[in-house]
Amino acid sequence: MKLKSLPPGVPFLVRHLLIVSAPPFAVYSICRILHARDVILPTWFWVIAAVLSGPLIYTVHVWLKFRRFRLRAAALGATLPPDLVGKEFGNKDVLRGIIEAFTVGYPSDMFDIGADMCGPLFQYKIFWDVAYGTTDPNVVKTVLATDFANYEKGEMFHDYTDSLFGTGVFNADGDLWKFHRSMSRPFFSRERISHFELFDRHAETALNKIKERVRSNIAFDFQDLISRFTLDSATEFLFGTCVHSLDSSLPYPHGLSPFTSNNEQSPSERFAHAFGMAQRIVSERPRLGWVWPLKEIFKTSTDEHMAVVDAFIEPILQEALRKKEERLKSETAMDEKESQDDETLLDQLVKQTSDRAILHDETLNILLAGRDTTAAALTFGVYLLSQHPAIIKRLREEILEHVGPARRPTYEDIRNMKYLRAFLNETLRLYPPVPFDIRFSINEGILPNPDPQGKPIYIPPKTAISYSIFNMHRDAKHWGPTADQFDPDRFLDERVGKYLVPNPFIFLPFNGGPRICLGQQFAYNEMSFFMIRLLQNFSSISLDLTAQPPDTLPPAEWKEAPGRKGKEQIFPKSHFTLYAHGGLWVKMEEVDPIA
Repeated sequence: MKLKSLPPGVPFLVRHLLIVSAPPFAVYSICRILHARDVILPTWFWVIAAVLSGPLIYTVHVWLKFRRFRLRAAALGATLPPDLVGKEFGNKDVLRGIIEAFTVGYPSDMFDIGADMCGPLFQYKIFWDVAYGTTDPNVVKTVLATDFANYEKGEMFHDYTDSLFGTGVFNADGDLWKFHRSMSRPFFSRERISHFELFDRHAETALNKIKERVRSNIAFDFQDLISRFTLDSATEFLFGTCVHSLDSSLPYPHGLSPFTSNNEQSPSERFAHAFGMAQRIVSERPRLGWVWPLKEIFKTSTDEHMAVVDAFIEPILQEALRKKEERLKSETAMDEKESQDDETLLDQLVKQTSDRAILHDETLNILLAGRDTTAAALTFGVYLLSQHPAIIKRLREEILEHVGPARRPTYEDIRNMKYLRAFLNETLRLYPPVPFDIRFSINEGILPNPDPQGKPIYIPPKTAISYSIFNMHRDAKHWGPTADQFDPDRFLDERVGKYLVPNPFIFLPFNGGPRICLGQQFAYNEMSFFMIRLLQNFSSISLDLTAQPPDTLPPAEWKEAPGRKGKEQIFPKSHFTLYAHGGLWVKMEEVDPIA
């Protein structure tokens, strides 16, 4: 378990108080030196000088910084991107708009504002700290692939996320990232990611839960159920220990609470809630800019939730390390004691290190990838099916053709089901599980200008560049005039060659470049397997908005918005991953066994 440290606000305040006090102290020192030499100036002069010294020096510093950026851009034959300028001091209104878009807005709102005013690549300054934002795939390609060596998660991102991710693979850079990557890569072979027996056991439990609700004619929260399925599958696959979150009773719709319900949460439910809250807190920090520690002066906001997460993870780590110690004492190698078929990812990691911090952080990072992203994709996939019954019919036809009404699918079955893959891709396009990401430049660099007639764009060293996969996936410039429509055929017809093949970076549900997700094929297999099992058993899906908590429905003003925002029946929100605010409450109809 991690050692507690000072709340981030404390060192932030100490550091900035020292910086702020330095100029007045310098003025005071000059006053004393002059006074010793009998140079006497009025007291009011020194008071004004002390008060104005800090703002004056900071103003000069900011002016020189921006001047240096302009000169370096010119020297490299480049230019700076358009500036998103607010109306208030320090662009306070821009910061407020970012926070409002995150808390009560649609996921695309944060980047729509910048793109509408400045284009697909822009800069914005929150209290004179420069950051870039983009929705341009060629810029993203430069950051993630062609100039990969010049971009990292960065020290500031580590500050944002260290209390959640520690030194795990999501947070790591350079040699540490390579180390984490090399530890995990061998485990994601075809043989391991195709262990469908594991999926089948947990899917059977989930389907039985659905059938109970269907036969009672009571809506259920699919997002909650699928998060349990992915948690149980991920913990067994990664650690060899299933948490059995599906054994707990499902929540009931808004306003319906049976007498038999038990409000006490199970350990797995407490873990899931705490993990989600920690993600939300950490994801809010970058949106506040460099002043975020001021919200966490008296305590680190994630501590309470991470205590629950750590209590969940620690016994699993202890057991893995205990087994390793027993093997070492008996001088039995792991490879001799256990066949590779029985070896888990945690066994693989423990082979390479006994460092508890590394094991803790890496397992938590991979658990996030294995649970939350897949759950998000399946949640929004079912949401889309509830709006498109014709797609359900077509998927069922393909399932019955390749697998039949009851058989468990194989790896080859899934490979041959082209429409199912297209459906999953189209879901990932419209609702990417990780809708936004960020990198920091290491040195100054050059980015392609979205305007082909314009000069290249200069990016200073140590500058944040955020990119929106959510906006990019829905941009008509990259996907054609039907970009905001749900149409799985776009991944099967001539549009593949027209849009996707020329620039694969318009589609990044699993990131891109050297940091592309190691587990993407595992995710496709798990999503495909569950969708097959679901549609073997159920022939229709419908939303039940009456079951939804009223304060989690989309705001009424969204109905006037263009594109998908105006059509949404649920409220998509994000922390690190996309989710349906208030859940996805649905009813399903079982397949008629006679039909």
